[in-house]
Amino acid sequence: MDNNNNNQFNDNNNDNSQETNNNQTTNNSEVTPTPETPKRPRKGLTLTKVAVTAAVAGLLGGGVAYGGINYINNSGLNDTAVPSGSNKTGNTKTSNVTVNVNSQSTKAFNQVKGAMVSVINLQKQSNNSTLGQLFGQESSSTSKSSKAALEEASEGSGVVYKKDGNTAYIVTNNHVVSGSSALRVVTSSGKQLQAKLVGKDSVTDLAVLKVNGADLKTVASFGNSDKIRVGETALAIGSPLGSQYATSLTEGIISAKKRTVETTNSAGTQTGNATVIQTDAAINPGNSGGALINVAGQVVGITSSKIASDAEGTSVEGMGFAIPSNEVVNIINQLVKKGKVVRPALGITYVDLANVSSSQQKSILKLPSSVENGVVVMSASAGSPAKKAGLSKYDVITEMGGHQISDQSTLRDILYKYKLNDTVSMTYYHNGKKKTTSVKLTETSSQLKTTTSATSES
Repeated sequence: MDNNNNNQFNDNNNDNSQETNNNQTTNNSEVTPTPETPKRPRKGLTLTKVAVTAAVAGLLGGGVAYGGINYINNSGLNDTAVPSGSNKTGNTKTSNVTVNVNSQSTKAFNQVKGAMVSVINLQKQSNNSTLGQLFGQESSSTSKSSKAALEEASEGSGVVYKKDGNTAYIVTNNHVVSGSSALRVVTSSGKQLQAKLVGKDSVTDLAVLKVNGADLKTVASFGNSDKIRVGETALAIGSPLGSQYATSLTEGIISAKKRTVETTNSAGTQTGNATVIQTDAAINPGNSGGALINVAGQVVGITSSKIASDAEGTSVEGMGFAIPSNEVVNIINQLVKKGKVVRPALGITYVDLANVSSSQQKSILKLPSSVENGVVVMSASAGSPAKKAGLSKYDVITEMGGHQISDQSTLRDILYKYKLNDTVSMTYYHNGKKKTTSVKLTETSSQLKTTTSATSES
């Protein structure tokens, strides 16, 4: 193909990519759950005031309704005198009956609560305000003391799952620690510990921290998330709104074992799909990285997100999600051993076929009209698995391992089901002709790289 055609494809593709991305953004807002990393708790207990106001309003409403009924039923008794009596007795007492509550949920909570922590994300404080400069305050770029100036950017939750000597390992969400300059952990007893990041994985939204765990006595154990059943009791433990409400327990059920939700990176770009546990146990900002446990006290999931409203702004209740424990264990073991998750790669950059205009699909890609979905190879690195298998620029991948490829996210989802050095079959179109090949997969880092808003690398 000549350079003029290439330039035309790239220029027009950018226009189409922008339009497609705008459409994707609208669609994603309908189903994409929001990560639950909270801002710092507001001073003055604003939430408590709102809750109290609602309770009082409800009580007054009920009182007015009851009073109206009472007036109608007893309209002839309004002049009845109030009996006289002594005000000196004052002998009301509490009952001496005690209730011994020792439910299975309480037992499970007591078994795990000591392993729960709050995770505080500390970031460098910016002092570049115009007002500060007017009064002679140095900017953060020139002030020597600003290097150590850190402020709490957000708070989440974490679970102590392993101890090796005095070193304790904590699992949390990647978005809880993202962008941090330093990390601090607050234990269930209120002790603050400096934490070090062992490794993180943006694809699964998991991270591992380590702290000096000499004083940490409780270690949580993982259950088999494949064995959970819809309808069974689920308990969520975490720090909603931050460490002020640490080790809060909410109870619900398993609403769905395997729910597919879209995942996005920090830039808002869709990176694939995640298979998660759905629960109606209350999940609030700050619960991210906390534990979803069964009544045996086993961690069956790490809470990560919720749907708070749909695209029209309709409020949604009881739709929280947790990463299944079986996947958690697989990922955190790799993070501890290697500091990252190693996944197979094709060695290509690519764009959704939907981003290419129909005229370009015919003139440049030379695709038959029957091909409607797939991804277009924009480049194949020298020596990469794709290059060795015969793929080149403008080839259109439509199947991998016998599975249809509809877009970038499905390609990643299918690719990441394979292991290093696996060989996978691939169907693609080259100059309009359908071809099949076998690709031997090699290594890439866990961090997906986005070269433009519509072009990705794997």
